[in-house]
Amino acid sequence: MNEVDRVAKRGVRSAAAVWMGLCLGTAALAQGTAYVSSEKDEAVTLIDLGTLAVKGTIATCKRGRHIQLLPGRLIMLACTDSNAADVIDPATGRSVRRLALGDEPEAFDVSPDGKTVYVSNEDEGAVSFVDAATGKVLRSVKVGQEPEGVKVSADGRTLYVASEVASLVHVIDVASGAIVKNIKVGKRPRRMALTPDGKALWVTNELDASVSVIDTATREVVGGLKFEVPGARSEDITPVGIQISRDGRRAFVALGRANHVAFVDVPERKVTRLVLVGKRAWNVALDKAEARLFVVNGLSDDVTVVDVAAGKPIKSIPVGRVPYGLVVVE
Repeated sequence: MNEVDRVAKRGVRSAAAVWMGLCLGTAALAQGTAYVSSEKDEAVTLIDLGTLAVKGTIATCKRGRHIQLLPGRLIMLACTDSNAADVIDPATGRSVRRLALGDEPEAFDVSPDGKTVYVSNEDEGAVSFVDAATGKVLRSVKVGQEPEGVKVSADGRTLYVASEVASLVHVIDVASGAIVKNIKVGKRPRRMALTPDGKALWVTNELDASVSVIDTATREVVGGLKFEVPGARSEDITPVGIQISRDGRRAFVALGRANHVAFVDVPERKVTRLVLVGKRAWNVALDKAEARLFVVNGLSDDVTVVDVAAGKPIKSIPVGRVPYGLVVVE
């Protein structure tokens, strides 16, 4: 074999190796699925993470909203009009049980041991402690009107509940069920995210175009930021969904009717990038590698996939009618 042939052969092998790597990478990605809740379809839409295409649906209870991965591999979907949650097994692609959550469940969080579901009941103005195994309400704590966002601390001792009408975050001692402090935040607080070190709670204020930052030790608001989007009216900047990266350095905030998602430098508390997505960007979720951000758009009935490194949308995926939340399982 002459030198030309040897070079050509090496080139073929290199090309084959590259192709094999791409195929393996695609196969690895294809093992993951994004589950998107829908307020109108009584179904969860499944997006294949490898192809970024819809690969099916799962029938659910009525008006599915908040969706979350439980400790382990199961998924829970709160359905406001069914006063219940569906528990979905990704392995079978089916709902395996239904759990009563009280009247008008809005959002929820789960204790670190997976035994208790903390759910906000909008019409009751309360947060319920629900036994995850039996569905029995263990405790009901009265809070401000129209509670929504619920977040439990990593040690399971403290529960934070946002009241939309009162513009308060209630700090609840889980053991006693007592409200230990009410913290005034911006107008109509919706969702919350804790920094990985647990030292700060970020709260989105839908009708204030802002985020409030709470020091969890002092239980005081220590700062925040106001969002601005070129060409958008302040009243159309309605932040709701938020996620903070694992290293705690970056937050991603869906800006609602402003049709953008904001990339935020957490230590500096400033916006570093605005990305145009679909209509009424409602909620956000990162994949496991934190390389792609999935943005749920409630009025354009789609999910925008954003390349995090480039800060640019790479695909819009049509999903169910009035999609609300999304969880990634890999």
